Amino acid sequence: MAPNVEKTAGGGTVIVSYENDDAELIPSLRKKGYRTTPILHVNGARVPPHLARLARPHQTLLSFLRDVLRLTGSKLGCGEGGCGACTVMISRYVPGEGEGGEGGRLDHRAVNACLFPALAADGCHVTSVEGVGTIRKGKDSKDGLHPIQRAMVDMHGSQVS
Repeated sequence: MAPNVEKTAGGGTVIVSYENDDAELIPSLRKKGYRTTPILHVNGARVPPHLARLARPHQTLLSFLRDVLRLTGSKLGCGEGGCGACTVMISRYVPGEGEGGEGGRLDHRAVNACLFPALAADGCHVTSVEGVGTIRKGKDSKDGLHPIQRAMVDMHGSQVS
């Protein structure tokens, strides 16, 4: 799709581009060392590059989780960040002050996926409701559920807010 050229009131021109107009630049950006595919981790696994490339600049994290990855546990409730139906945890490494980032720490934040841009999670780990439990049955978990999930089941809960 070619960009539209519009004339301004002052006689100048403005090039109006569309979302994928710069797709032909990707090979040259790669040669310069730029990363053109986001690195996303969701629920303990890296999102395959062919799926990570589907993240769009205007897309919310909730839309990416539900529409691309088919993780439908997080829901769209109010769409304004007030109900908590879309809450996910974003984890990222914060380098320390020492040489080479020594003394760094993990930073965990609850975010409203309905408001959070999908590409803002680049380089982070996202934990959705599907990633809270474990598939292993151990001495602490007879059914593979996290204690929070077990409490939700026992109390007939429908959402965490």
